[in-house]
Order: sequence, then C-alpha cells, then structure tokens
Amino acid sequence: MEKQSHLTTNEAARALGVQGSTIRRGLCVNGHYMGLVPVKLPNHRLLWPAKAVAQLLQPGEKE
Repeated sequence: MEKQSHLTTNEAARALGVQGSTIRRGLCVNGHYMGLVPVKLPNHRLLWPAKAVAQLLQPGEKE
C-alpha cells in the first residue's frame, strides 16, 4: 500500500483526535490549524500534508 502524502480534512481530524469542523474553523479564523496549512483544490476541498500531521503527533520539541 502506498503511503499518502496528503490527508482529507476528516482523515487529519481523526488522526489528531478532533472533529473536522474544528480544523476547518481553525483555518478560517487563523489561516492555519496548529501551524498546518492545507492545499486547496479547485473543488474547494482541502488536503492536509500527512508528514506535518504526523509531526504534530510526535512527542518532543516542536519548531
């Protein structure tokens, strides 16, 4: 199975333990969600970088 380079909003939310609406609201209000900025597709969907989501889940010092 190929490793995904991007996650949908709901996949990212599930990985982070929040609801999709939480991520969308953070993006709307702040322009990012916890430092993550998605790729916006022409059909208005958002794709979140899988590597960045995984880094948020890693314990330890953040940049």
